[in-house]
Amino acid sequence: MEYTKFDGIDKKVSKFFMGTFGMFPDNMEKHFQTLDAAYDLGITAIDTARAYDSEPTVGAWLESRGNRENIVLLSKGCHPADDVERVTPEAIDEDMKLTLDALKTDYLDIYLLHRDNPSLPVGPIVEKLNEHQAAGRIKIFGGSNWTHTRLEEANEYAYAHNLSPMSVSSPNFSLAEQVKNPFAPGCVTIAGNKNAEAQAWYTKTQMPVLAYSSLARGLFSGRITRELLANDPEKIDQFCRIGYCYEENFVRLDRCKEIAAEKGCTIPQVAMAYVLDCPMNAFPIIGAANRSEIESSLGALNVKLTPQEVLYLELKSDTRK
Repeated sequence: MEYTKFDGIDKKVSKFFMGTFGMFPDNMEKHFQTLDAAYDLGITAIDTARAYDSEPTVGAWLESRGNRENIVLLSKGCHPADDVERVTPEAIDEDMKLTLDALKTDYLDIYLLHRDNPSLPVGPIVEKLNEHQAAGRIKIFGGSNWTHTRLEEANEYAYAHNLSPMSVSSPNFSLAEQVKNPFAPGCVTIAGNKNAEAQAWYTKTQMPVLAYSSLARGLFSGRITRELLANDPEKIDQFCRIGYCYEENFVRLDRCKEIAAEKGCTIPQVAMAYVLDCPMNAFPIIGAANRSEIESSLGALNVKLTPQEVLYLELKSDTRK
């Protein structure tokens, strides 16, 4: 495992975050095994959210293992409910209390607003997050599905008012271009050639990018093909089918296969290596279901892509050498 430090967090942060989407409380024993495996393999960072209904599972695991101070714990709040926008100071207060109670902790290492509401001014939001930081409830904070321009706006406000800025972001990022938004409205992707401006901003600022759907909802799992899409599309995850199953991404998948065969690794490891090796300060969030899948993801740390291979995968060159 590789580790780094985030400004404001006095703990080592693993290069991978363990995602907990789907870790519902009704099957805690199974989820405890997955979390144990991640921890045993060196993952110290956990990603959860109010909207996932996985906070009780993570909280029970932390309590039973007694390892809270070794974990970089991230949760997200203010997700819309019943189409009602909740990115408000009042919703931050409400979700913060519920999150801390569910996670059985008195602080979060990282707190992200799960969505943005660009129609609202950033000032009261930044002030409220600073209030919780000053009270010791959060170490650092940022946005999930916030555009880089909106993050910049929030930070300009923070600097102008001598407040802490947003210092971490969690957009979608993977080798695949998100052709259509497969998720709820308000989700933000920085993947693909069309988002070069956002990628350049993150490269310049080096703000940590916690990349969700880093394998494009399974497109790079090695199990999805053009033939499966044509003949039995219902066997493909619906979010993958809507967002990523398009010819340009199948070409990227073909090229992953070529490079994987040449390097003696797997297709998902090549796709994950692309995220790890990018010039941004990127950290993949993995949604593995067991130890074997976690080990496979971590194997990407041993796969190094050449600059020409990166251009080939990005469809910017027709040759990989």
